Parts: sequence; structure tokens; C-alpha cells
Amino acid sequence: MIRNVSQSDAAAIAEIYNHYIRDTIITFELDDVDAAEMEQRIDRVTGQGFPWIVIENTEGVVEGYAYAGKWRERTAYRFVVESAVYLRVGAEGKGLGRQLYAELFNRLRESGIKSVVAGVSLPNEASVGIHQAMGFHRIGVFPGVGWKFDKWIDVEFWQLELN
Repeated sequence: MIRNVSQSDAAAIAEIYNHYIRDTIITFELDDVDAAEMEQRIDRVTGQGFPWIVIENTEGVVEGYAYAGKWRERTAYRFVVESAVYLRVGAEGKGLGRQLYAELFNRLRESGIKSVVAGVSLPNEASVGIHQAMGFHRIGVFPGVGWKFDKWIDVEFWQLELN
């Protein structure tokens, strides 16, 4: 079931996200986040009027989440957002990311958002795959813009036109 995020989801979301911090190049964060920090992030995103959704399994366990927020600060960018989707380890390959993204994009479209931007740290076949499957177009690569795990990491940007 997909639903709006609640503050009570913060610990589960932090647990999901911390795997990506510790073990992958998918995020450039280096330190784990706790539930309190995730609560603040949820408040910031939803307080700006952007969607943050979660998907639960039949037992009510949060299996993943997706959200969108400001892409850039300047007012002229207000119709463009940056999206993110994360899944619990073991929840990959079941179509949950696509379900989350489809719902997120419907909500964004209804709110008047024109396009969605996503940054993908490379290499990351799964993330490239979901963005292609959802209709994103490759915009370009910023080479060596992140330093994690003692190496420079490229970030590829993708864009989806909603309207």
C-alpha cells in the first residue's frame, strides 16, 4: 500500500537510507542519519508542499519511500523538482520503486510541476534502469563531482517532462 509519509515512519526510513550511506555510492552522505534527523527532513519537504510517500508490505512494514523537493532555490525553478526513491534491502526487483515513482509523478503532475530531475551516481545499473523505464531522458554527466570510498564518482542527470 502506498500512502503519505508520517513522522512515525522516520525510524524505518532512516534504517533504509543508512544502508545506502554506509554501503553504496547512491548517496553522497557519509554519516548515518537518525530518526530525529529524518523527521526534520520529512517536515522540510512536506512543509514546502512537496509529496513524500511510503510503500508498505501486507504486515505494515515500510519497504521503500519516494519524495520530491526543490531542484534549485531561485523562484523561476519552482515548476521543476528533484526526485529520490529508496527501497529496503531485499525489496528490490519487485516493482516497488516503479509503483512509488508512478504515484509520486501523478501527484507532482496534479500539483502543476512541469518536470522532474534525478541525479544518479555512477555506476548504478538499477537506478539508470528505473529512470529509463519511467520515461526519463539522460541529460548529461558531471564527472568526478563526489568523493566517497576513496574514489571520485560521476553523477549522471536525468529529466522527465510531466506536462
